[in-house]
Amino acid sequence: MKLHAQPINVVSILGNDYSLKAPEGQEETLSQAVRMLNAALAETKRSYPTLIGDKLLVLAALNLCSKQIELQREHAQTLERTQAQIDATVDAISRTIGDQ
Repeated sequence: MKLHAQPINVVSILGNDYSLKAPEGQEETLSQAVRMLNAALAETKRSYPTLIGDKLLVLAALNLCSKQIELQREHAQTLERTQAQIDATVDAISRTIGDQ
């Protein structure tokens, strides 16, 4: 059995190049993540122009994590609302069938 070597992707973050291996089929996800991180770094740098290096990276990462938590909460609320609507529909159908 021949193993396929994962290609090495060179990405640039804060002016530094990093050689990363993405699992097969995940190269585009890595590329999108790098673009998202670089955008978050640029946004954070605009808000806090004196930050550099690790401090800038940590603050940008915290901002991204905060956004992720907000999205997870919104997703959970959407699921709860959808489940409540489904339950109400099933109850209405059950009542309709029961009335016949």
